[in-house]
Amino acid sequence: MIRVESEVGRLRRVLVHEPGPEVDRMVPAMMEELLFDDILHGDGVRHEHARFRRVLQLLGVEVIEARNLLEQTLEQQEARTWLLDLIVDAVPINLHDPLRAADAPTLTQYLVEGVRFEPDHKGIEAHELYELPPLPNWCFQRDPQIVIGSDVLFSSMATPARYREALLSRTIFRFHPELRSTKVMLDPLAPEAGRPLLLGLHRPRIEGGDLLVLSKDLLAIGESERTNAVGIHRCIRELARREGGPRYLLIAKLPRRRAYMHLDTLFTPVDHDACLVYAPVILREGIESAQVYECDLHASRPRPALKGDLLAVLRKHGLDLEPISCGGADYVAQQREQWTDGANCLALAPGIIALYDRNLRTAEELARRGFEIVRAKEILLGGKELDLGSAGRTCILLPSHEISRARGGPHCLTHPLLRDV
Repeated sequence: MIRVESEVGRLRRVLVHEPGPEVDRMVPAMMEELLFDDILHGDGVRHEHARFRRVLQLLGVEVIEARNLLEQTLEQQEARTWLLDLIVDAVPINLHDPLRAADAPTLTQYLVEGVRFEPDHKGIEAHELYELPPLPNWCFQRDPQIVIGSDVLFSSMATPARYREALLSRTIFRFHPELRSTKVMLDPLAPEAGRPLLLGLHRPRIEGGDLLVLSKDLLAIGESERTNAVGIHRCIRELARREGGPRYLLIAKLPRRRAYMHLDTLFTPVDHDACLVYAPVILREGIESAQVYECDLHASRPRPALKGDLLAVLRKHGLDLEPISCGGADYVAQQREQWTDGANCLALAPGIIALYDRNLRTAEELARRGFEIVRAKEILLGGKELDLGSAGRTCILLPSHEISRARGGPHCLTHPLLRDV
């Protein structure tokens, strides 16, 4: 079962992917295309990710590994054929037969970890080293799909380096026995009746980190480096046609900066009445304040209308969120901690969140707003017990020396499959 109608309802099931050998296969020349700012120490990032997963499990959250889902899906010949037919044109001819002949675990390994040329094959760039490049970004499970209610909206990734991630997501939700009945709300890569499929600069782009499910009737989407106006208008047309879907779509037009790659790097709800924000973009008086548009999807001709700042528009829709600034009140600390995902938290339940431990000024600001600050090791070692159903406001600080180098926080690393309302 999947259902998500909130960013803060108690988390029951979540999709993750442990950073595997694919992160060990990155070389510096691949960073720009992969949108990383550093190469990662694999064992270190896996250790930190494992602690995050274990905290979730100890708090009663069912943790689902995406790689396991993919492997189970590829046990079915129908799924294998569908996926390989899609990617065949992007794969060297000499790999066609090995991919089709591989068993499900081996095929999964090839698709996620990549296929390297012989070890003595020299090169600098990815195409010189790999016949099929690895997918280090697949640990960011927020991006390839978005669960909205009990439906799924597939992503259309901004860069070629991430195209395969979205195809793996489509394969899982289309063929996995537990997910294949999920209704598809939108596949932006599918042609529309009467509209040609536009490619290149005009291709619709939507990534999951830009779309937040704020309530059953309200979505917010960022127009960003990764999600473009073409993708947003495709969302509007599709959502307007659906019965029982969200009523309003809020569009936050973000400044084009590398630091602001998705809306969830600037704004994440932490409780029914509070949110973490990067003040210079999200607050009305911010020096780079985002323009926010509202679209009534039930209107006869849905059109975005400029409305003001995000929190003011949310109040109009019954979400009165107190802003808590990542980095606190200091402009320098705000910029530094936004860069290390200080505004990108994962709510495990209303008022209970997970945040990277390197964002100390953000933690101090949360403490001033009534959050108890708990380090993950206190939960892992049994020194602190939490009940997601009854605990007061709590911020769990996750070890993040290595994992933060990948430029994605706890919200980016997870995709909720089931939340309480």
